[in-house]
Amino acid sequence: MKFEDLKGFAFDLDGVIADTARFHGQAWNEVAKKVGTEWTDELANNLKGVSRMDSLELILKAGGHENDYSQAEKEALAEEKNNNYLKLVDTLTPADILPGIKNFLDKLKAKNYKIALASASKNAPKILKQLQLTDYFEGIVNPADLKKGKPDPEIYLEAAKSIGLKPDQVAGIEDAQAGIAAINAAGELSIGIGESLKNADIKFADTSEMTLEAIKERMA
Repeated sequence: MKFEDLKGFAFDLDGVIADTARFHGQAWNEVAKKVGTEWTDELANNLKGVSRMDSLELILKAGGHENDYSQAEKEALAEEKNNNYLKLVDTLTPADILPGIKNFLDKLKAKNYKIALASASKNAPKILKQLQLTDYFEGIVNPADLKKGKPDPEIYLEAAKSIGLKPDQVAGIEDAQAGIAAINAAGELSIGIGESLKNADIKFADTSEMTLEAIKERMA
């Protein structure tokens, strides 16, 4: 893909637009305590970019509790986690937007790039509203409409469709390995936030480094 072919960008939310991942961590930690699973950095990392019910399954499996709960009980645990998470989300303000992201969105808008959100979070619209960023996004994928979660490419294919573009006209931005795999499988340009991400076409150490100029330079 050439830089000139890029017409749109699809953003993950957690760890790319705002650090709501820490809220997920806090809320899932409470669930892990409740079910008797030890909370570790490895477990926390494995939950990045993964849907709510899949995250719960990973927590239960990590503690050997995958067969201890009925489906209804699992749904109740996931709901409890979400309620705790939403209380934390209510504290978000535009000051929580990650460094450089507001300027990057302004530049994309000024240059007429189409912008979509490809977040596995069902709370994404609420988070964008708290951050006062809703108006930047022409397309917001509803994860409830998807059959498969990341690393399946479905969410990024839907993101491209939501802004009327082909996958090879879109760059996806992620901070999680499952997300990078989803972007690559969708046939889009993958931009990774974090030097440790494998298989990203372009990597930035953090969001403050990501600019259109830097992307163009790295695609040359």
